[in-house]
Amino acid sequence: MKQHLGRQSGVQNVEVSLLDGKVDVTPKEDGQIDPVQLLKATYDSGVTAAEMDMTARGKIVKDALGSLALQVAPNRSFALVPNDLSKGLELLADSPTMVTVRGQLYKKPAGKKKADSSAPLKLLILELQKKE
Repeated sequence: MKQHLGRQSGVQNVEVSLLDGKVDVTPKEDGQIDPVQLLKATYDSGVTAAEMDMTARGKIVKDALGSLALQVAPNRSFALVPNDLSKGLELLADSPTMVTVRGQLYKKPAGKKKADSSAPLKLLILELQKKE
């Protein structure tokens, strides 16, 4: 699995802990990692992903439907799952304020063996780490 993930575009380092059942993926400083590709590479390696958490920095924006999203690059954003933490960020929508959040990007649906790669990933904010 370490090799499958390490070959993905934008990946600098992969650490696997069999004791914890966790994998930490560190992006290259100027690289962008595609979470869908990471999930696919995980499954291709023969391992089932239970969940994917991430820490990301970006701006809060509204998408075409008026829903909140975390924009991490000019053409890359993650729709936010509505919860108390995301609602607290509504005032920052379309402002220059940068936020750093820790959130869950994927959780395996009960009873399903493989991720649905056609479904868009949504970010459930678990912690607001920093506003600047």
